[in-house]
Amino acid sequence: MKVVVTGAAGFIGSHLCERLLADGHEVVGIDCFTDYYRRARKEQNLDVARSHRNFSFEELDLVDADLTAALEGAAIVYHLAGQPGVRPSWGHQFDRYVRDNVIATQRLLEHLKGSRLKRLVFAGSSSVYGDAESFPTRESALPRPVSPYGVTKLAAEHLAHLYTRNFDIPAVSVRYFTVYGPRQRPDMAFARFMQALADGEPIEVFGDGEQTREFTYVSDAVEGTVKAATADVVGMVFNLGGGSRVTINKVLATLGEISKLEVRRQNLPAAPGDPRHTGASINLARERLGWEPRVALREGLAKQWDWFRATRRGKSAAVTRAE
Repeated sequence: MKVVVTGAAGFIGSHLCERLLADGHEVVGIDCFTDYYRRARKEQNLDVARSHRNFSFEELDLVDADLTAALEGAAIVYHLAGQPGVRPSWGHQFDRYVRDNVIATQRLLEHLKGSRLKRLVFAGSSSVYGDAESFPTRESALPRPVSPYGVTKLAAEHLAHLYTRNFDIPAVSVRYFTVYGPRQRPDMAFARFMQALADGEPIEVFGDGEQTREFTYVSDAVEGTVKAATADVVGMVFNLGGGSRVTINKVLATLGEISKLEVRRQNLPAAPGDPRHTGASINLARERLGWEPRVALREGLAKQWDWFRATRRGKSAAVTRAE
């Protein structure tokens, strides 16, 4: 079966490509390598997929590229491409978020009208909930984003729904809750924490550290995304969360135990757009997708730490050889 993954060079997208290839699919990856972080790092994300004979890659911008050839014959499209990050989405950067999250989604949907697509899976975000009124938060909760990023992700999700209603595009949305693991983006919390810890620098914590998050290991997020492509759930929205929420301070304590390094903190003011708490009700995904998160936080943190150390050693060895 031919499947397409937009945002294939990203953190979650590259893991999804590898999973789909392992499942025997023909995978077309699409990415335009936005400069949110270094292109070289995104290229490395694709190393495993590129080595597979059933993988092909198209460097395309969803907003202005002709997607006809890349999408032709695709049974499933996983739409993960977009501009991430809550804190940078304010001010003049909002234009980029509108372009890469909203307009890009609308262009993709236009290309898919009239196709024989079996499923479009849209990668949404828990940011759409903002400061939710209840925890764990159900999909039926009124979305009230508190960041421009969350606004654009909600808009894109609504676009997918209206193209389902008006043009029969079989779309499903999954809302990721703070995904982590190997290849995590360098701006994300765990990646920043590990970098500072390894460098012997204070770890920057926005706020008092008592804010809670629902952390989801990347393989669990991928599993839920794949299941959303085949279950009888067109038009629905699903939370994909790790199964429990913990404080940032608890994360840092666990990371200290795993690394056996001293954790020093530098508390900064809470960032605008960061909700105080997030927490997912995953009952709907359990019932309709048959999905269950498998990787506990400590296990997942250990896996990411091992990957981080191996990557760091590889970079040091490369520098030594170059010298």
